[in-house]
Amino acid sequence: MLRHWQSQSVDAALSKYSDGQRHFLCLATPGAGKTVMAAEVAKRLLDNQMVDLVICFSPSTAVAAGIQSTFSWKLECSFNGGIGSIGGSYTYQNMLYLKDCFWSLLNRYRVLVVFDEIHHCAGSSLEDANAWGAKILTKVQQHAAYTLALTGTPWRSDKTPIVLTSYTDEGGEILCDYVYGLGEAIRDSVCRLPKIVLVDSDRLTLSESGEKKLFESFSDLLRNSSTPYLSVISHHVAMKYVLGLGCNKLSQIRCHNSEAGGLIVAASVEHARQIQQMLIQDFNQTAVIVTYRDDEPLRKIDNYRHSSTQWIVSVGMISEGTDIPRLQVCCHLSSIKTELYFRQVLGRIMRITDSPNQDAWLYTLADEQLTGFAERINEDLPEGYSILDTSEELEMNIKGNVFIQSQPVKTNGGSLSVSEISDELCINDLINSDKGSALQLQVERFRERVVEAFVMVEIN
Repeated sequence: MLRHWQSQSVDAALSKYSDGQRHFLCLATPGAGKTVMAAEVAKRLLDNQMVDLVICFSPSTAVAAGIQSTFSWKLECSFNGGIGSIGGSYTYQNMLYLKDCFWSLLNRYRVLVVFDEIHHCAGSSLEDANAWGAKILTKVQQHAAYTLALTGTPWRSDKTPIVLTSYTDEGGEILCDYVYGLGEAIRDSVCRLPKIVLVDSDRLTLSESGEKKLFESFSDLLRNSSTPYLSVISHHVAMKYVLGLGCNKLSQIRCHNSEAGGLIVAASVEHARQIQQMLIQDFNQTAVIVTYRDDEPLRKIDNYRHSSTQWIVSVGMISEGTDIPRLQVCCHLSSIKTELYFRQVLGRIMRITDSPNQDAWLYTLADEQLTGFAERINEDLPEGYSILDTSEELEMNIKGNVFIQSQPVKTNGGSLSVSEISDELCINDLINSDKGSALQLQVERFRERVVEAFVMVEIN
């Protein structure tokens, strides 16, 4: 049975197609069930004899495999692109190598083309398109019977236009045909209520060339020193503290959900190995690593999905669209700091299951940008990202507001609850800056701030 929002979105898409329009853009929060919605649209179009074939494109092999499985189940037929199949699921990378005989299908048959996470494809014309967007503009836009675009984060960090997408003339705001936001998903018990823990320190001492400097926060350190963010998330003490919080929370959840799991997003393969070693040796946890270098990453992900292993450490493999419902805790230790990526990672722990405990906790360092992202997680189209920037110079650094630690903060649609926990630590650890000079960072105390959006969600 479809969820209420899925039924509404399917009806809206079919109504638009019946009115002679060929494209539909659906914004639905990560974890809400966009793939099932898209498969239902495909089924209705096939049942109504409006299309002959269905082709899907998505950003990764893991997502493409999930789409293949869902469409095969929903359409009750093969969906592997082979003989007798009603269609197939491919990655955007595949799109660049498909031959003309493949694209000719769109001219010979009535084809529905589905684009998952369409924001990966840029271009209002060939002049401003990326490689994937150019293929869509030349091979799909004027040839597909219908197109269906899905996204949970409908913007690009570089603020270039998303392919097949319309914007308002004044202000350049994106126009979506259907929107199902995080607030609605939480209200409907479709998604878990996420809690974001920002880990900070007010006693940081940086020693370089015999000179010591004091800093009051990680943001202060990063803003006013040559220390790169990668060095901070690779710092042994900081890593251990964040991982310790995650392990404690996962242990609490597993008292109720014995199969609950945790995701750690690492910055590099070597970083992932350090994290795995720390989890096993310092916290007595079970952990596996999956990276873009693995020969069979999909098999690793699927094995973890159906196991009771506590942690999966990922490098470039589990950021968006990968469905592992048992994930309930995440440690964000990636060097990628964009709002798009932050929300995609958070979405991995928000899928509702039948388990008795539905907590969702994300732990990360209180970097200034990440703090800002956390504070506006309840905005489906955060200001500054929902708007197409047509100026010659793009502002890439979005700075978040830093609030007083002891005060609860009101935001649109909810509140931020704040807690603070201190732990005395006096441990030195060597880190290297991107300039190659040896830096010595001493972390003397940690504190935590919990950001919880939609605490006061109103039910109409």
